[in-house]
Amino acid sequence: MKVCSIASGSSGNCIYVETKNTKLLIDSGLSGKTITQSLDTIGTKGNDLDGILVTHDHNDHVCGVGILSRKYDIPIYANFATWEEIKDKIGKVKEKNIKYFEDKPFEIKDFFIEPFSIPHDACDPVGFSLYGNSKKMSIATDLGYIDSMILEKLYGADMVILEANHDVNMLTIGPYPYFLKRRVLSELGHLSNDSAGKALVKLVEMGSERALLAHLSRENNFPELAFQTVYNILKDNKIDVGQDILVDVAPRDMISDIYCL
Repeated sequence: MKVCSIASGSSGNCIYVETKNTKLLIDSGLSGKTITQSLDTIGTKGNDLDGILVTHDHNDHVCGVGILSRKYDIPIYANFATWEEIKDKIGKVKEKNIKYFEDKPFEIKDFFIEPFSIPHDACDPVGFSLYGNSKKMSIATDLGYIDSMILEKLYGADMVILEANHDVNMLTIGPYPYFLKRRVLSELGHLSNDSAGKALVKLVEMGSERALLAHLSRENNFPELAFQTVYNILKDNKIDVGQDILVDVAPRDMISDIYCL
């Protein structure tokens, strides 16, 4: 399995995953042109895609979904509540490309996909665990907290794409208005660097070997701080970054490395 972050942050989110026979996007929160150019850069074409998985209805995850589906005849997979929210945003797509999934695993060619509920201020938001080529990759971003039920869904993932949205101190003293600070810090908001680090301690114990920190805030975080905070928490728990787990930070507006699992 290969995994690549095309963009990650409040200005747009898109993850590319592939096996030998299947190529998918998770969210498409950028312009169709930008995503197409990014796919070209990593050696893939839009018309090679087998589907777009949608985590939730916010614009930074769906604004490119419709144009990609129309241009390349790509199926869009979302749950019912998300479809109800995005159908007007993304414009008309072919009926055959409207794919609903329920709260249970489904398959797209040789990917086995397990959606799971996450806490966020959207209509029925989800994360995903994708199984392919005997590997597991899980993504959990845009969530206010991680509980034991979510950890169970992430159990044993070879790679976890995990939100590390903000530094609590930067957010507290930063420029956001009070209502927005409350939203970000709420149980339907976003995961802090500290919370991401604590979750990774448990995930390493569950067998995870690689983490990609994602969805960093431009105003309330920066890559070096997110990495160092997580690094320190892991070190305090006697986890050797680089040996027990590899940790990277997803670039906001650039393509990440291509990770081969």
